[in-house]
Amino acid sequence: MEEIGAKLPKFSVRMKNEIQVKIFAQLVFVFFSMFTLSVFSQSGKAEKQLIKTVVIDAGHGGKDPGCHGNFAHEKIVCLEIALKLGALIKEKYPDVKVVYTRDKDVFVELIERANIANRNKADLFICIHANAGSAAAFGTETYVLGLHRTEAQQKVMERENSIIALEDDKGAKYKDFDMSPDAIIAKQLQGAVYLNHSILFAENLQREFKKIGRYDRGVKQAGFLVLYKTTMPSVLIETGFLTNPTEEKFLGVKDGQDQMAHSMFKAFENYKNQLEGKTVVKDTQSTTNSSNPVETPNPPVNNSASTNNSTSNQSVTKDSTGLIYRVQIHTSDRKTSLTSSRFKGLEIFEYQQDNLYKYCTGMFQNDLQAAKNYKNELIENGFQNAFVVAFFNGERISIEKAIKLAEK
Repeated sequence: MEEIGAKLPKFSVRMKNEIQVKIFAQLVFVFFSMFTLSVFSQSGKAEKQLIKTVVIDAGHGGKDPGCHGNFAHEKIVCLEIALKLGALIKEKYPDVKVVYTRDKDVFVELIERANIANRNKADLFICIHANAGSAAAFGTETYVLGLHRTEAQQKVMERENSIIALEDDKGAKYKDFDMSPDAIIAKQLQGAVYLNHSILFAENLQREFKKIGRYDRGVKQAGFLVLYKTTMPSVLIETGFLTNPTEEKFLGVKDGQDQMAHSMFKAFENYKNQLEGKTVVKDTQSTTNSSNPVETPNPPVNNSASTNNSTSNQSVTKDSTGLIYRVQIHTSDRKTSLTSSRFKGLEIFEYQQDNLYKYCTGMFQNDLQAAKNYKNELIENGFQNAFVVAFFNGERISIEKAIKLAEK
């Protein structure tokens, strides 16, 4: 990694204040971009744009295995999901051309992946990856090209960019890539429409992932080389952490890969309909047995590229089937901040009962087993007193009553 790091842009301590000013300028730009998107989505008067070609990029491959868990390898997981996603698009939209940067286990240079998208004049570039971290890290996140704002985002970027060391020239072709804050902001300004649409698609992706129980880590920005040279809306999806045994069991098998591909397809379909001025498709697929929460009603600050428009706790519950299971992890006679360190960054739902403040995480629609699985995961991660609770139309009920309601 030291050799690789020498090839990638580094920022000195002396540049800290300057970079902060530039990031502030970018935040203003992103705010303006999101305002434009909001007007676009509300008015429906934006010029219609057809999606004719989609390029799907399965990360890593060949001599580059990517990250791995106990049995699953990133290059294989990414390829399986990519092929499944492409097949779904072809089946529903035969007029849309689907191009893969690779359709087998081969090595493809980062710049060639972007070149494939550019040569095919793609209208959308979807790059699929899996993440690495601690055994406790979990969830999905989607990146667009931009400036990383946390050390964690920087590490993801550096890990994915580091494969240039495996290329024939050891990454020499990228030495002239200007990945400075100034250059990235300038590129975003030049391709403002692409950035807007990238964020729009990324938001659709995260929304669909949440529907199947995936933990939402947000829409983020970083300087990924694979996105830098693309000339169309482009995203990089981190589908989950193969270093987390629970996530590996989900992503490393056919069922989990099918669910992820289906979610990506629904996001694509919604995005396509939004751009083409058609009605957004409502997916009635029921929540799966994934061990992660379905909804996150109080999302923490996640340095997203955009603002998550989450609904209130009450509306989330009423919009569901009515019967909701959560995992309670804390009770207090005093109000506790939802961003308290005791919650370890989890999205928290607060309710009051018997003059006590009670705090839960996760939201499982009529799925007691998924809630139990999540409870066990929380216990392993330090929440020793975690237990499952049930709500019906926003009111706390006993588990016994919840089971009877489910049977009806």
